[in-house]
Amino acid sequence: MIRVLVAEDMHMIRGALVALLSAEADLEVVAELAEGTAIVPRAREVVPDVAVLDVDLPGRDGLSVAAELRTVLPGCRILVLTGLGQAAVVRRALDADVHGFVLKDAPPARLAAAIREVAVGRRVVADELARAADDADRCPLAARELEVLRLVGRGDTVDDVAGTLHLSAGTVRNYLTSAVGKLDARSRVDAVRIAAEQGWI
Repeated sequence: MIRVLVAEDMHMIRGALVALLSAEADLEVVAELAEGTAIVPRAREVVPDVAVLDVDLPGRDGLSVAAELRTVLPGCRILVLTGLGQAAVVRRALDADVHGFVLKDAPPARLAAAIREVAVGRRVVADELARAADDADRCPLAARELEVLRLVGRGDTVDDVAGTLHLSAGTVRNYLTSAVGKLDARSRVDAVRIAAEQGWI
């Protein structure tokens, strides 16, 4: 039995995914979540074999969570599920060394098959996504820098970001300064703009 954690913020889509996977005899959904910040603590509790993560989650995005999961639960395989075929998003996913990357509009049987494949150690990337990744510019920012920029971009203050990510305000400022420098941006706002235009956040 393959133990699966599902993280998707859209209730209808999450419900459909859970129903689909629960109908498979060899798959067991051990957790379903709607928010990025809840994934790592819950994963520590249930220890899934495969985590199916949406890219765009409230709180923390799926790719930054994937990077942390790789560290805290190295045995957990990660399959990123997205409705976005943007080249930069695909490039970020591959750079985060996720085990699989599948579009949400793939046939239902493809998702179940992808979970089985990553569970046994294979890497699964839809052909159209692999082609998109080849066309993308590599992002110079670390996962934490991207995460901080994304939160600042949605309007969070430094203190808000520090609270969300369990960091000190000084550490958040350091990440912002580093991101501004790497992107040769004029300010934090400019760094957010550049990262958003490139599809990195």
